[in-house]
This record gives sequence, C-alpha cells and structure tokens, in this order.
Amino acid sequence: MIFPAFILFSSFLCHVAIGGRTCPKPDDLPFSIVVPLKTSYDPGEQIVYSCKPGYVSRGGMRRFTCPLTGMWPINTLKCIPRVCPFAGILENGVVRYTTFEYPNSISFSCNTGFYLNGASSVKCTEEGKWSEELPVCTPITCPPPQVPKFAMLSVHKSSAGNDSLYHDTVVFKCLPHYAMFGNDTITCTAHGNWTELPECREVKCPFPSRPDNGFVNYPAHQALYYKDKATYGCHDTYTLDGPEEVECSKLGNWSAQPSCKASCRLSVKKATVLYQGERVKLQEQFKNGMKHGDKVSFFCKNKEKKCSYTEDAVCVDGTIEIPKCFKEHSSLAFWKTDASDVKPC
Repeated sequence: MIFPAFILFSSFLCHVAIGGRTCPKPDDLPFSIVVPLKTSYDPGEQIVYSCKPGYVSRGGMRRFTCPLTGMWPINTLKCIPRVCPFAGILENGVVRYTTFEYPNSISFSCNTGFYLNGASSVKCTEEGKWSEELPVCTPITCPPPQVPKFAMLSVHKSSAGNDSLYHDTVVFKCLPHYAMFGNDTITCTAHGNWTELPECREVKCPFPSRPDNGFVNYPAHQALYYKDKATYGCHDTYTLDGPEEVECSKLGNWSAQPSCKASCRLSVKKATVLYQGERVKLQEQFKNGMKHGDKVSFFCKNKEKKCSYTEDAVCVDGTIEIPKCFKEHSSLAFWKTDASDVKPC
C-alpha cells in the first residue's frame, strides 16, 4: 500500500513543477554578474548575484530561487566601486583627480624647482590599492658652480650642503685689473644647471693726456688698468669742464675727458643783473671775471610799453655775448631810470 501512495505523491510534485511558470532572464544590475545566466529558469532553480571585481556590496552576494509564480523576488543588491586610500596631497606639487574610486587614475606634477620622484600617474586597482607607490616631489639641485678664470666668489650661500637649490644664487667678482663681462650673479635653474657664467678680462687704458691750461695726476705705474683713477685740475682763471676724477672703464677708455675753459672778461663795468635767482652788482660779483658756464640775466627796457625784461648771457670758454638790448646806465644821466629799476613787463 505504501509504494502506490509514494508513486502518486511523486506524480503530484511533478505535475506541480511542470505546471509552475518559468522565471525570465534576471535583471541586469550595474557592476554585477549572475551565475548561472540563462534566458529562463524552471521553478526551484537558483541563481547567485555577486559584484564584479573592483566592486563591493554591503550585504554581500544575493541568492534567489525561481518561485512557482515565475517572478523573481525584489533584488536590493548595489555594487559600489572600491575606494583607494586618500592621495589628494602632494607636498610641493599638485594631484589631479576626479575620484579615488576604482578604476580611476590620478596624476601628479611638481612645482617649479622640484622633480617627480616616482610614477606620474597611478590607478586604483580591483583590490582598492594604488597600482604603484605614490611619488614625492624632490628638490632640484645644482652642483657646485665653476669659478670663471681670473674671478673669485663674492657671495655663495648654499641651501643643500655642497649643492645648491633652485633659485640659489652665486655672486662673482673679478681679480684686480680685470673687468667683468656678463652678469656677476648666476642662478640655479629649474633644470638643475646654472645660468651663464660671466667672463673676466684684463683691461688697460692709455695714459690720460694733460689738458691745455691744466694738469692731470694718475698712478705712477708702467700701465693703467681697469678701475684705476686720474684727477684733473686747471690753472688760475680757468675752470674744469667735466668731472675732477675719471676712471678707466671696462671698454679700455676713460670715463670722461675733462678740459680747462677760460674765464670771461666783462666789457660792462656797471650793471645790476640776475644771478642764480638774485639781483647782484655785476662789477662786485664778477670782479675777477666770469667763470666758464656762469650765466647772468641782463635787464633791458621796452620803451613802448615802459617796462623791463631780461635776456641771458653765458660765459663759454672765455667768450660772452652781452645782449644788444642792454644799455649800460651812465651815472651822469641821473634823470634816467636804470632798466633794473623799471617795473617788469
């Protein structure tokens, strides 16, 4: 009696299985896989959802059984990318990134004066780790600078022991009698080398010639070199036109060529003039004559307007032209007014 009943029950289960609806192909969820993946499933068949490599779910995998209704249960699985450790700071450099999630990459660059020691970019891997070690920005250094021939170090402050860092400077000066051509200061560049070295050259100047009506003094050496000096002076009644001291320049000539200019004798014996903004008596201010370069302003009359105006006169190497409009006032003509006493126009 048991055997026929078992057969009947089995037939019933088979009928139920055959009579149930099949389940369709499961929904595609972002970044997930389904095993086994088919177009349809019979009631009782199982599937397993899991996240693809590089993605994780807080709840882990999802296992579902096809029900007799033929409708899969609601699937709440969410696969999110793995996140690599924070790498948004690079000392003395810049990190460029959108996100630290798989499978994104980030790139690195260093500030001027530093070079990238390591990879220029890394990728967040499936394991949530960076594909390579994060780089560092290392200071750029320059080797000890060469010293030009006939030169010596004037200023050298090294920031990195014997080596120098980007923007460090070195200052040179030439030995005596040598002139510097080029910049006396060199700088450690972003490429790890120094800017162009200057050159020190020996420079001689000819012996300075004595000016007419004057004299020149200079060192009693067999030759005169760069930076040597000479001093000039003039005899009485002569004025030095130019600097009293000159210097041998790097071009092999003297910084100036002073000369001695003669004083001016005045044909006018009596006049009130303007000198350096003040009214003075010509015969008193310039009793020994006017020196070269001296300038005075003579008063002249405008007879029509009955007023006065001034015209300049300058002593130039012994010569001065008195303005034609100036009339020397005679003490005998006491009834006439001197031009300097007439109201200005």
